[in-house]
Parts: sequence; C-alpha cells; structure tokens
Amino acid sequence: MMKKLALAMLLCWATTSQAAPEPDAFFRAVSVNNASGVRSMLLDGMNPNQPDAQRGDIPLVLALRDDADRVFKVLLDAPGIDIEARSANGNTALMMAAYKHKQDAVEALLAKGAKVNQSGWTALHYAASAGDLPIMKILLDREATVDARAPASITPLMFAAREGQEGAVKLLLSWGADASLKSDHGWTAAQFAQAGDKPGVVAIIEAAQKARAARK
Repeated sequence: MMKKLALAMLLCWATTSQAAPEPDAFFRAVSVNNASGVRSMLLDGMNPNQPDAQRGDIPLVLALRDDADRVFKVLLDAPGIDIEARSANGNTALMMAAYKHKQDAVEALLAKGAKVNQSGWTALHYAASAGDLPIMKILLDREATVDARAPASITPLMFAAREGQEGAVKLLLSWGADASLKSDHGWTAAQFAQAGDKPGVVAIIEAAQKARAARK
C-alpha cells in the first residue's frame, strides 16, 4: 500500500513538474514571436507579468522591443496582464511602443487604459526621441504633459533636441513646450542640441523663443 501511495505521489509530482512552464522557454518564445507557444504556456500557468531573469524585461516590453507583434497581442489579452508593469530599467509597454514606432500598439494600450503621464520617463519622451510625430500627437491629444520631467529634469523637448529630431522639436514647441527650462546640469534644450551638433534644432528653438518674446 505504501509503495502504491509513493508511486502515485511520484507520478503526480512528475506531471506537475512537466506542466510547469520554464521561464527561459517562455521568454525565448516571446522573443521569436511564437504566439502559439506563448499562449500555451500562459494556459499552463505562466505569469504574463514575470520579468526575465537576465535583463529584467517584462514580457510585453520584450515583445515590443523584439518586434514580436503576434505575441504582443496574445499578452495584451492575457488574463491578469498588468499594462503598467515596468521592466527593471523602468520601461513600460507604452514607452517601448512609442519608441519603436508601433502606433497600433500605442492605441491598443491606451484603449486598455495605459497611463500617458507618470513620474520619471514617459512615453512622450520616447516618442520625441524617436521623432514619431503621429504617436506624439496621440499622446498629446491624451493630455500628455508636454514638459514632463524625467530624471535629471530632462524634458521631451530636451530629448528630441539632443537627438536632432527637428519635427518633434517643432511639434513640442507648437504645443507650448518651454525651451527656457533647464536640466539639473543647467542645460536648456538648445544647449543639448548644440552639444549634439544639431544646428538645425538650435535655429528652430531660437526662432521660436524670439517669436514668443515678440508676442509678449
């Protein structure tokens, strides 16, 4: 009787062990856009919000970063998904979608209630850095804070200026971005542009400041 009980317990343990998804296999499936594999492992109990052990990326962010669009859709519809979860470096799914020019993903996340404004880096910072005007407009229309302050008091305008994103700089200025603001290191957006050898951006900012001063 004891032998039968021990055997039953061993079989139960083996079945449970086999059913439990392996995190490494799950994150590989996410990265290579294996939607069916990800769906299967989620059904087997994999936590859709669990960060990977190596880089601390959450599945939604990893899917967006690696252009795994089918997996992104599976994860977004997964029970218990936390669209505000952050990777170890602070990235949210909305921030990564904005940076990667994924307008469909941005709209899907917003439809699910993703927050446009938060402390620290925001999706607007990332969209401005990437120069994605359509996504920037979507975020601004959703009342994204135009002068949001990231660590070191970096604003979206400073970020766009540093990257030489002239269109993004113009758009932010048209929405009232304050070019006179300074980072914790004392730099304005124009100074970020100068340091990055972006004379076109410097000219745009200086012209906007002159026009604003003339209206006063």
